Amino acid sequence: MAIKIDRKLTPQKLAPKLERFFDLSGQKILSIEKNWRAANGTPVFTEKGQYTTRGWTEWTQGFQFGSAVLQYDATGDERFLKIGRNGTVKHMASHVSHIGVHDHGFNNVSTYGNLRRLMREGRIDHDPREMDFYELALKVSGAVQAARWTGIPGGGFIYSFNGPHSLFIDTIRSLRSLAVAHQLGHALMGERDRKISLLERLVQHAEATAAHGVFYGEGRDAYDVRGRTAHESIFNLNDSTYRCPNSQQGYSPFSTWTRGLAWAICGYAEQLEFFRTLTDAALKPLGGRRKLTAMLLKAATATADFYIENSCTDGVPAWDTGAPQLHRLGNYLAKRSNPTNDFEPVDSSAAAIAAQGLVRLGNYLKNSGKKADGTRYRQAGLTIANTLLQEPYLSASAKHQGLVLHSIYHRPNGWDYIPRGSKIPCGESSMWGDYHARELALMLLREARGECYLTFFDY
Repeated sequence: MAIKIDRKLTPQKLAPKLERFFDLSGQKILSIEKNWRAANGTPVFTEKGQYTTRGWTEWTQGFQFGSAVLQYDATGDERFLKIGRNGTVKHMASHVSHIGVHDHGFNNVSTYGNLRRLMREGRIDHDPREMDFYELALKVSGAVQAARWTGIPGGGFIYSFNGPHSLFIDTIRSLRSLAVAHQLGHALMGERDRKISLLERLVQHAEATAAHGVFYGEGRDAYDVRGRTAHESIFNLNDSTYRCPNSQQGYSPFSTWTRGLAWAICGYAEQLEFFRTLTDAALKPLGGRRKLTAMLLKAATATADFYIENSCTDGVPAWDTGAPQLHRLGNYLAKRSNPTNDFEPVDSSAAAIAAQGLVRLGNYLKNSGKKADGTRYRQAGLTIANTLLQEPYLSASAKHQGLVLHSIYHRPNGWDYIPRGSKIPCGESSMWGDYHARELALMLLREARGECYLTFFDY
């Protein structure tokens, strides 16, 4: 089955729900700001409605302060600009120079990048020294991210925190750090002052992910279904060859962890938009515009189609398409999602991420003259947004610090809270889910208001 796409939805029709969303969003941000203690670490996900910390790296701190910046963007309320600015200055420096993670695009573009964007748009006063501060942070962040490099025949990839053998599907969305740094004229400097192009590394990582992390139904293995993704791709470092798929947060290497799928949709759609800002001369040594656009588009449309076909009718997917108890739900894809069922959780954070990617992909295709395909993807994204903007996903309780309910972090590790009386994790939120719901809502609200298109890059 598939998402039941609402062809009549528009951002303008969603505007009242978007306004309510940001009213609730502001309450959640203020509650976290009042009650969170930095000594506890970074807020990651909620337990009994209160944000707590748990994880392998502090990859969500940029979402904490980036959410406040997005809230200011949507509302003009100076309290949130102050929270976002102060938090960025006080807490984000270590993330800029963090050599141990693949999450620079998440942490630093969400904070320094959003603040720089607001200054460029004239939404906050231009201060040359403040702008220099944001841009230096973004340059360094992009270079540090690009330095996590494993070379393979014909290219390479930014390796995950698991080590140089490991390519994560998530990192396709974190390429935004390299893109911004490249636009700012920066490069990574190597041994003997070798100048390493950030754009070249961006392209090569996107190619490696498309080749190994995304499947196309071309007979690669017995589970090669077009559009599915592997969370992790494993390489043999002795000879740099690809060995096998793997999964850290999904059920298995041969099923699809849906948040990883969503990262691919959103990451490839954003890169398609970004590539439009690049000259033919810049792309020619890297393979040329036609070849690179085809690679990005093949990955984006395959993953988008798989998501649409493997989500419930309202656009929310199960946390993994191969989760072992899904069969007990019957033909669950023919129904609206049920986040409080007895067998397998859904993941609203995957829905929030995928929705933005679908809207962006749809816009890209419509602007490329492919109106029918573009409309299908765009309206699928709007359909998902409409689902997340209301109950049972939107969190209206003042006692709950989360904004979008029914997010899943790490099901195999058992990190997600199972409320009393329930058999599965449900009713909780995540910092990445809330941030990406805000990013999605802001993009749509800007369109409804006739404001400029929301991107992470300059255009």
